[in-house]
Amino acid sequence: MSKNKTLVSVKVIKGDINRALKRFKRGVMDSGHLQELRERKEYTKPKTARRKQKLQAIREQQKLTILEKIENGDNKLRLYSKKRKKKKGTNPQNRNKNKEN
Repeated sequence: MSKNKTLVSVKVIKGDINRALKRFKRGVMDSGHLQELRERKEYTKPKTARRKQKLQAIREQQKLTILEKIENGDNKLRLYSKKRKKKKGTNPQNRNKNKEN
């Protein structure tokens, strides 16, 4: 564990174990011990960590850019664009015939 993180301890007041347990869980989450433990479970190479960090920064920047454009009035933008699926059985020649009729 990191040197800067303090150990979490909770006093049980008036025999209320549920409240003490709730405070303990909250303290563990806030201190970051659990998150660090999960990260240390597997080794990640420094290059992989940098790549992950870079991709996350790119995603956040794209999201901010799109939200800014939406605030400025551009309603045609989407946060995450999906490829449209083509309908099965449609033939381009049939579409032209339908347009003529």
